[in-house]
Amino acid sequence: MNELRRNILKSAGATGVVALAVTAGLLKSGNALAAWNSNAFAAKTIPEAIKDLGLSTPADSKAITIKAPDIAENGAVVPVEVTSSLPGTTNIVILSEKNPTVLITDFKLSNGAEGFVSTRIKMAKTSMIRAVVTAGGKNYTAAKEVKVTIGGCGG
Repeated sequence: MNELRRNILKSAGATGVVALAVTAGLLKSGNALAAWNSNAFAAKTIPEAIKDLGLSTPADSKAITIKAPDIAENGAVVPVEVTSSLPGTTNIVILSEKNPTVLITDFKLSNGAEGFVSTRIKMAKTSMIRAVVTAGGKNYTAAKEVKVTIGGCGG
């Protein structure tokens, strides 16, 4: 069988299956969209962002570990890992105090997921990275300073 013909038939079959799933209501584009808290992402300070997220004032905790470089050579790509050993962790928020957008991300964890997230963030300049963890209905926090040598948010 001709290779080109084979590829066209495979593509047509796959497209037909996806179209059938959309028609049957099995695939909905809205399911892939994340919730967006525009007020929290527009906040200019960490306390304002925490308030806009609907979180109470967090207590410091040694059960939260932030793994990030002490010195980030490029602020455009800073790897950050947050680990919570608090039982019942349901939410992990990452904030950077001197970024144009203070709220970096808000992870919701469910069904007994491990209290661990790993991401790469963009930092404008040297600042504290703060993690706010919700566990057992209470909020806890930890922070780590990351020095940025080359800015990532417009610098």
